[in-house]
Amino acid sequence: MSSPHSRLHVLLLAAGWTLGAGSSALSQPPAPTPPASPKEIVVAHRASGSFDVSLTPQPSEAGLGHSRVSIAKQFHGDLEASSRGEMLAAATSVKGSAGYVAIEVVTGSLNDRAGTFVLQHTGTMSRGVPQLAVTVVPDSGTGKLTGLAGAMTITITDGKHLYDFQYTLRESP
Repeated sequence: MSSPHSRLHVLLLAAGWTLGAGSSALSQPPAPTPPASPKEIVVAHRASGSFDVSLTPQPSEAGLGHSRVSIAKQFHGDLEASSRGEMLAAATSVKGSAGYVAIEVVTGSLNDRAGTFVLQHTGTMSRGVPQLAVTVVPDSGTGKLTGLAGAMTITITDGKHLYDFQYTLRESP
Protein backbone atom coordinates (compact mmCIF):
# COMPACT_ATOMS: atom_id res chain seq x y z
CA MET A 1 0.00 0.00 0.00
CA SER A 2 1.32 3.51 0.76
CA SER A 3 3.99 4.79 3.12
CA PRO A 4 3.16 5.67 6.75
CA HIS A 5 3.56 9.36 5.87
CA SER A 6 1.02 9.22 3.06
CA ARG A 7 -1.33 7.18 5.29
CA LEU A 8 -1.18 9.94 7.90
CA HIS A 9 -1.91 12.47 5.16
CA VAL A 10 -4.99 10.42 4.22
CA LEU A 11 -6.09 10.43 7.87
CA LEU A 12 -5.72 14.20 8.05
CA LEU A 13 -7.71 14.54 4.86
CA ALA A 14 -10.35 12.22 6.26
CA ALA A 15 -10.57 14.15 9.52
CA GLY A 16 -10.70 17.60 7.97
CA TRP A 17 -10.96 16.78 4.26
CA THR A 18 -8.86 19.69 3.13
CA LEU A 19 -6.49 21.86 5.05
CA GLY A 20 -6.70 24.92 2.82
CA ALA A 21 -8.47 28.18 3.50
CA GLY A 22 -12.19 28.35 2.90
CA SER A 23 -12.59 24.61 2.56
CA SER A 24 -15.67 22.87 3.82
CA ALA A 25 -17.06 19.41 4.28
CA LEU A 26 -20.64 18.69 3.36
CA SER A 27 -23.23 17.22 5.68
CA GLN A 28 -26.74 15.88 5.39
CA PRO A 29 -29.83 17.48 6.99
CA PRO A 30 -30.75 16.24 10.48
CA ALA A 31 -32.37 12.84 10.72
CA PRO A 32 -36.07 13.00 11.59
CA THR A 33 -36.87 12.85 15.28
CA PRO A 34 -39.34 10.14 16.32
CA PRO A 35 -42.73 11.55 17.33
CA ALA A 36 -42.93 13.03 20.79
CA SER A 37 -45.27 11.67 23.41
CA PRO A 38 -48.47 13.69 24.03
CA LYS A 39 -46.70 15.34 26.99
CA GLU A 40 -43.67 16.42 24.93
CA ILE A 41 -42.94 18.68 21.99
CA VAL A 42 -39.98 18.48 19.59
CA VAL A 43 -38.07 21.77 19.32
CA ALA A 44 -35.50 22.59 16.61
CA HIS A 45 -32.25 24.25 17.68
CA ARG A 46 -28.96 25.34 16.19
CA ALA A 47 -25.51 25.47 17.78
CA SER A 48 -22.26 26.78 16.35
CA GLY A 49 -18.70 27.37 17.36
CA SER A 50 -15.20 26.03 16.90
CA PHE A 51 -13.25 22.98 17.97
CA ASP A 52 -9.69 21.82 18.41
CA VAL A 53 -8.81 18.32 17.26
CA SER A 54 -5.92 16.01 18.04
CA LEU A 55 -5.31 12.87 15.96
CA THR A 56 -3.12 10.02 17.22
CA PRO A 57 -2.27 7.19 14.79
CA GLN A 58 -2.89 3.73 16.24
CA PRO A 59 -1.63 0.32 15.16
CA SER A 60 -3.88 -1.48 12.71
CA GLU A 61 -3.80 -5.05 11.50
CA ALA A 62 -1.17 -5.49 8.80
CA GLY A 63 -2.39 -6.12 5.29
CA LEU A 64 -5.91 -4.77 5.72
CA GLY A 65 -5.19 -1.59 3.75
CA HIS A 66 -6.60 0.88 6.24
CA SER A 67 -5.35 3.19 8.97
CA ARG A 68 -6.74 3.65 12.48
CA VAL A 69 -6.54 6.80 14.56
CA SER A 70 -7.77 8.04 17.95
CA ILE A 71 -9.60 11.37 17.96
CA ALA A 72 -9.73 13.89 20.82
CA LYS A 73 -11.69 17.14 20.42
CA GLN A 74 -12.47 20.17 22.52
CA PHE A 75 -15.61 22.05 21.40
CA HIS A 76 -16.16 25.77 22.10
CA GLY A 77 -19.21 27.97 21.62
CA ASP A 78 -22.77 26.71 21.98
CA LEU A 79 -21.33 23.22 22.49
CA GLU A 80 -18.87 23.32 25.42
CA ALA A 81 -17.67 19.74 25.45
CA SER A 82 -14.89 17.27 24.89
CA SER A 83 -15.01 14.11 22.83
CA ARG A 84 -13.06 10.93 22.31
CA GLY A 85 -13.39 8.66 19.33
CA GLU A 86 -11.92 6.21 16.86
CA MET A 87 -11.58 6.54 13.09
CA LEU A 88 -10.85 4.04 10.34
CA ALA A 89 -9.66 5.44 7.01
CA ALA A 90 -8.73 3.87 3.69
CA ALA A 91 -7.20 5.34 0.55
CA THR A 92 -7.33 4.00 -2.97
CA SER A 93 -4.69 4.02 -5.69
CA VAL A 94 -6.50 7.00 -7.27
CA LYS A 95 -5.20 10.32 -5.94
CA GLY A 96 -7.87 12.17 -3.94
CA SER A 97 -10.08 9.13 -3.34
CA ALA A 98 -10.53 7.83 0.21
CA GLY A 99 -13.12 7.05 2.83
CA TYR A 100 -13.49 7.10 6.57
CA VAL A 101 -15.87 6.17 9.34
CA ALA A 102 -15.68 7.33 12.94
CA ILE A 103 -17.56 7.22 16.22
CA GLU A 104 -17.02 9.85 18.89
CA VAL A 105 -18.58 10.20 22.34
CA VAL A 106 -19.26 13.84 23.24
CA THR A 107 -19.49 14.87 26.92
CA GLY A 108 -20.41 18.37 28.05
CA SER A 109 -23.03 21.04 27.66
CA LEU A 110 -25.08 21.88 24.55
CA ASN A 111 -26.75 25.29 24.95
CA ASP A 112 -26.62 24.86 28.75
CA ARG A 113 -27.98 21.27 28.72
CA ALA A 114 -25.51 18.80 30.23
CA GLY A 115 -25.14 15.22 29.05
CA THR A 116 -23.47 12.95 26.54
CA PHE A 117 -24.24 11.81 23.01
CA VAL A 118 -22.55 9.89 20.21
CA LEU A 119 -21.66 11.26 16.77
CA GLN A 120 -21.25 8.97 13.76
CA HIS A 121 -19.09 10.15 10.83
CA THR A 122 -19.30 8.72 7.32
CA GLY A 123 -17.07 10.40 4.77
CA THR A 124 -15.84 9.78 1.27
CA MET A 125 -13.64 11.71 -1.09
CA SER A 126 -14.02 10.90 -4.77
CA ARG A 127 -11.11 12.35 -6.77
CA GLY A 128 -10.95 15.31 -4.40
CA VAL A 129 -14.70 15.91 -4.00
CA PRO A 130 -15.75 15.38 -0.35
CA GLN A 131 -19.03 14.12 1.05
CA LEU A 132 -19.47 13.98 4.79
CA ALA A 133 -22.35 13.07 7.08
CA VAL A 134 -21.95 13.60 10.83
CA THR A 135 -25.11 12.56 12.66
CA VAL A 136 -26.22 11.88 16.21
CA VAL A 137 -26.61 8.16 16.86
CA PRO A 138 -30.32 7.66 17.64
CA ASP A 139 -31.16 7.42 21.36
CA SER A 140 -27.54 8.05 22.40
CA GLY A 141 -28.30 11.23 24.37
CA THR A 142 -28.11 11.12 28.17
CA GLY A 143 -28.92 13.55 30.97
CA LYS A 144 -30.51 16.76 29.68
CA LEU A 145 -29.65 15.62 26.13
CA THR A 146 -31.95 12.59 26.17
CA GLY A 147 -33.94 12.55 22.92
CA LEU A 148 -31.27 14.49 20.99
CA ALA A 149 -31.26 14.04 17.19
CA GLY A 150 -29.46 16.02 14.52
CA ALA A 151 -26.55 16.54 12.15
CA MET A 152 -23.35 18.55 12.25
CA THR A 153 -21.57 20.33 9.42
CA ILE A 154 -17.82 20.83 9.75
CA THR A 155 -16.03 23.67 7.97
CA ILE A 156 -12.33 24.49 7.96
CA THR A 157 -11.53 28.15 7.29
CA ASP A 158 -7.97 29.48 7.47
CA GLY A 159 -6.98 26.34 9.40
CA LYS A 160 -9.71 26.83 12.04
CA HIS A 161 -12.25 24.02 12.56
CA LEU A 162 -15.85 25.27 12.82
CA TYR A 163 -19.10 23.37 13.41
CA ASP A 164 -22.74 24.10 12.72
CA PHE A 165 -25.04 21.71 14.57
CA GLN A 166 -28.72 21.57 13.68
CA TYR A 167 -30.58 19.42 16.18
CA THR A 168 -33.89 18.68 17.84
CA LEU A 169 -34.73 17.93 21.46
CA ARG A 170 -37.90 16.77 23.11
CA GLU A 171 -39.20 19.22 25.68
CA SER A 172 -42.15 19.31 28.04
CA PRO A 173 -44.64 22.10 27.25
